[in-house]
Parts: sequence; C-alpha cells; structure tokens
Amino acid sequence: MRLVIVGGGGFRVPLVYGALLGESGGTGDPGGPGGPGGQGVGEVVLYDTDERRLRVVTGVLAALRERSPARAPRVMVARGLDEALRGADFVFSAMRVGGTAGRVRDERVPLAEGVLGQETVGAGGVLYGLRTLPVATALAERVRAVAPEAWVINFTNPAGMVTEAMARVLGPRVIGICDSPVGLVRRAARAAGVDPDAPGLTYDYVGLNHLGWLRRLTAGGRELLPGLLADPAALGSFEEGRLFGTEFLAALGSLPNEYLHYYYFRREALEAVRAQAATRGEFLDRQQGGFFAEADGLPDEAAYDLWLRVRQEREATYMAANREAGGGWQRAPEDLEGGGYDRVALALMRAIAYDERTTLVLNVPGGGAVAPLDPDAVVEVPCMVGAFGARPLPVAPPDEHQAGLMLTVKAVERATIEAARTGSRAAALRALALHPLVDSPVAARRILDASGWPAVR
Repeated sequence: MRLVIVGGGGFRVPLVYGALLGESGGTGDPGGPGGPGGQGVGEVVLYDTDERRLRVVTGVLAALRERSPARAPRVMVARGLDEALRGADFVFSAMRVGGTAGRVRDERVPLAEGVLGQETVGAGGVLYGLRTLPVATALAERVRAVAPEAWVINFTNPAGMVTEAMARVLGPRVIGICDSPVGLVRRAARAAGVDPDAPGLTYDYVGLNHLGWLRRLTAGGRELLPGLLADPAALGSFEEGRLFGTEFLAALGSLPNEYLHYYYFRREALEAVRAQAATRGEFLDRQQGGFFAEADGLPDEAAYDLWLRVRQEREATYMAANREAGGGWQRAPEDLEGGGYDRVALALMRAIAYDERTTLVLNVPGGGAVAPLDPDAVVEVPCMVGAFGARPLPVAPPDEHQAGLMLTVKAVERATIEAARTGSRAAALRALALHPLVDSPVAARRILDASGWPAVR
C-alpha cells in the first residue's frame, strides 16, 4: 500500500512511521490499540512545502528505519502534491497552515481582548479554521481528482470542522481522528481497576472534536462509571479527575474530554494562560524552530536522538497551564508516550484495508446517530470500522447540557466553514461572536480585524 502524508515535514510524523514499524516513536513499545500496524504499507510518501522540515524529518525516519528489525516501508519525498497523491491508498492530512507562527497569532490576538486564545478552542480555533479550511478543501479536491479511491484520514486541526469541510468534497472517504477520546477511555479504565486492553471493554462517548463526554464504561457486563465517579481517590488518580475535580465530576455525572476544561473553568483557564511567560504556540514555535535549525545537517542518528528529547519535553508540557489551574501536577508516565493519534490512524487504516472490524471513536458525519444534529454534521462518536469505512454506532441521546453546547459549537463551526468558503465577513463575525468563550460581539469584531483575515493565509 502507498501511504501519503500531506504535511510530511511535521514534527510528529516520526510517531506515525514508528507506529508503522510496530513502535511508539521508536521506543520499542508495540502497545496501544491494534498493536503493530506496518504490514502491507510498502511506501510512505512525504509532501510538504517546507524543504528544511522535510529534510530533517526524512533523516529522523532513516534513523528509525535503521533501528527497526522489521522490514521498513521505504520513504519517498514528493515535490508536488499531485505527484504525491497518484496511486495513493491512504492520505494522512497533517497540515499546519501558517506554521507555528500562525498559531502564535491565533492565540495572542484573542488574549489581547481578554478572551481565550487556543488553537482549536474559542476564538483561536475559529481563526485557525478560517486560515486552514481553504487549504484543506483544496486538498480534498485534488484527492478527488487524482486519487479518487484513496481514503483520507484527517489529523489537521480544528479536526471537526476541517473533516466536515472535506466531507463536502469527498463524502465518507474522509475520516477525522483525535487521540483525546481513546486516552480518556484508557485512563478511566485503569482508574476503575480494569485493563484498558482487556476484551469486552465497552463505552459510550458522544460529542464534537475536543468537546465530548464519556458517559458509560463497562467491563464484563459490569458498569464502572458510577463507582468511579463516587470514588474521590480513584478519580484523583488520573488526569481528567485532577483537572476537573472530583466534586464537579460527581455532580456532572460523566467524564468530559480534557478540552472541556476551557469551557467549565474558563475564568481559571484564561488566568492561567495569561500568567504564563509564553503561550503554548510561542513555546512550540521556539522549541520546534530550534529543533529544526539544530537538526538540519546533523547525522541521522543524532537528529533522531534530538527529536526524542524534544518530543519528551513537548509531551511533558502538554496543557501545562490547565494543569496549573487545576492545582498543578506532572503527567503520568503512560501519558507521555506521545502516541495515540498515530496508533488510532493505523488501526483505522488496517481495519479498512483488511476489513478487520473494530470500534474506534472517530469524527464522521453522524447520519442521525446524534439526535439534535442533522445527518451531515460531523460528530465524534464510536464507529464500526471495516472495508466499508466508518459507520457511527448508536449512542444514547445527549442530555440537555451536552446537546446545547454541541449545537452552539456546531453553529460556530459551520459559520467558520461558510466564511472560509465564501469570504463572508458576516459569517466570520458570527462564528467568533457566537462562540461560548467569546463574551462580546464588540470583542469578536476587534479580534477579526486584528487577525488580518482574509488576507492572512
């Protein structure tokens, strides 16, 4: 099979290649959903507009290939998008339009107005979507023209709205992924005293990307979530329990996706972000800029060793401001692997290629599975996956609170898609002003003006 990675110079691309080799970023740990996943992939094609990043990542992959005892897929670099796409069986969309410098702007412009700036949530997510959606749609159109039989697996954020925009071109052949839901399920299972890889573990999860809730968790026919929610010690043993607090989770009656911390604790999250010396985007811009500058020209092995050190720092500092707002703690070792989304992607690819039926939480058009939303709305729910693609499984209807928040944020996503497609300032302003984390249409207008849209790409 031919796997194409659009955004092939991305910092996390070695995680995907390492998972293909049955590893987690080259650490030799084959764990995670589905185990080793490289069988059948003969060629990995990298495409990116940044030559230096491509050069460095290609060297890191060469070092990974040398360390692997398995037969490694060959790595090719394509100089044009159509060249990359021809003959593709799977396309991983992993773009960052505007680079980390764009993320810095997406975060700082809203913060200057006193509202949250985050790359997928709030005003920052809207700005990122406005910049990214035209590029993602253009990619979908080229896939349809050059590789119409290929399956597109979308990593590109904001994943929900990007997947929905691409689905308008590609239909069910584009599937969005995120590692947050599977991470939540695995942490909750461990906290409840169950092996997350044990057969028979089932769960109910509903939401949009970065806006979802785990509402049921069972093993061997035994419901685990009520007992977990009633056990402060168990809740306090894992990331979401510490982040949201045991009293609030017991009152809520479900386990929220970690990104809901921005919604439930908006005051504390905003204060924590503003108290940081640098935003997350500024940290990554400095960290990754330094990595690519230092790694360029190093021997492959040295570049790989440097990548490992930088990746570990990246994972250790993930959502650091939110953890500080929740009382401050270090991430658990099992949460520092940096895998997850790569393994979900390969499990999805394997299921489609070999018709290995499995259940994964994915971003797909709901088709009526989530009652308050229309069938074309992309939702994040458990799906049955096989050669047919991904089909949403029935889920319990969201409660009033969940449905209300989902409907509001979906309206924001669709206004953003409309603005990116048509250039409508009214749609862009509506997207910003209606977001639950933007507290004023006046602030929304100033954010839109300061962003430079639509000139900024």
